[in-house]
Amino acid sequence: MIEMDCVSRVFGPTVAVRDLSLRVVQGEIFAFLGPNGAGKTTTIKMMVGLLSPSSGNICLGGFDVVRQSRQAKARMGYVPDQPQLYDKLSGREFLQFVADVHGLSPGDLQESLGRLMRVFDLGRFLDQLTESYSHGMKQRLAFAAAFLHRPSIAIVDEPMVGLDPRSVRLVKDFLRDQAAAGTTIFMSTHTLSVAEEMADRIGVIHQGRLLFLGTLNELRQRMSQNDSSLEQLFLQLTDGDEAAPTPGESPAGKSRETP
Repeated sequence: MIEMDCVSRVFGPTVAVRDLSLRVVQGEIFAFLGPNGAGKTTTIKMMVGLLSPSSGNICLGGFDVVRQSRQAKARMGYVPDQPQLYDKLSGREFLQFVADVHGLSPGDLQESLGRLMRVFDLGRFLDQLTESYSHGMKQRLAFAAAFLHRPSIAIVDEPMVGLDPRSVRLVKDFLRDQAAAGTTIFMSTHTLSVAEEMADRIGVIHQGRLLFLGTLNELRQRMSQNDSSLEQLFLQLTDGDEAAPTPGESPAGKSRETP
């Protein structure tokens, strides 16, 4: 489970994220949407420990990402928008390094590696240096690394960028399977068709504020456009200054509670 309570991040005079509160429950696929500069990347960096909130709290699996960072990170898998690999390591060596960081036993590593090799079709290039990989190959290895230790929470930033159609389908199916098995998926994406197809709920952030939190049908009802696509609704919701909430009005809907 992911919990954010009144989270803000300030850079000098700029408020990148303002009073962000949301809850993502176990087994949910949550899509975090917003224009460039809306605050998505800052939010993700705070979630994974690359930035500290200026105020508020973020908990992953019940552990505060600042005060209990080791426990929080042990329950998290992170796939960045640009795969961060070591060029002079092979894919297998990189996964061994990740396994050592997480303290996986040789038996657990072999079990996870065998499973992920099949899912992501890694066998053809696993023993090549990662500097020779295409973007799609790097992205698939990054996914394998993020899920090697069977995290209960996955934070995925722009998972489909640069992937061919076969790899896109592979990633979609994998994320659905992980959610069905109980993994909480927090996905930031500009590919609105992917969010519309996959997400149980969506959150729309603009100018650092959460404008909407709920299902696609709830967004349609709010906008009084029952037949509109997510793309149409998103563009209208984030259209300039009209997107800003009125004073005293909550910008987001109610989050789904645990059954």
